Amino acid sequence: MKAKISRAQRSDLPRILAIQKEAYLAEAAIYHDFTLPPLRQSLEEIGLESESKVFLKAEVDGILVGSVRVVLSDQTCLVGRLIVDPKFQRRGIGSALLSAAESVFPEAVRFELFTGSRSEANIRLYERHGYVRFREDALTSALTLTYMQKSNSRTSGSTEPRDGASVACPQSEARGR
Repeated sequence: MKAKISRAQRSDLPRILAIQKEAYLAEAAIYHDFTLPPLRQSLEEIGLESESKVFLKAEVDGILVGSVRVVLSDQTCLVGRLIVDPKFQRRGIGSALLSAAESVFPEAVRFELFTGSRSEANIRLYERHGYVRFREDALTSALTLTYMQKSNSRTSGSTEPRDGASVACPQSEARGR
């Protein structure tokens, strides 16, 4: 399966928000907490967020099926809300989005992200991409965040995905959000 990875447009935000809410239901079930911030985010809030972060989208056959957000803070690329429509999970789309996210800021020295400590599929995906755990932060008695990082091993030159670029998605690689 091939996913086309490109920058999301403002017009994509309603679909991204819908996928986010659907994808995070599985996370909410793990933690027995259906008040997680991704489930409560509004269209207005995601619109404001899109003004300060780069949103990438994944499309399969013209259908938006996933997204990820990145922002550069100092020399760290912060990767957030990697989501894949549950109907398209486990097809390599999450891996493709993560790889594309890592190419947005080639000047980044390191990449950082977080996930719930009991979100085993997410942690496995990130570890396969070279991320290592470096901190845990207990938000509530039920939810602890695991922070993961990796160094940017890329050399010189921009590897930012071009609009319309296709990325192969090996079916055995990804665990969707």
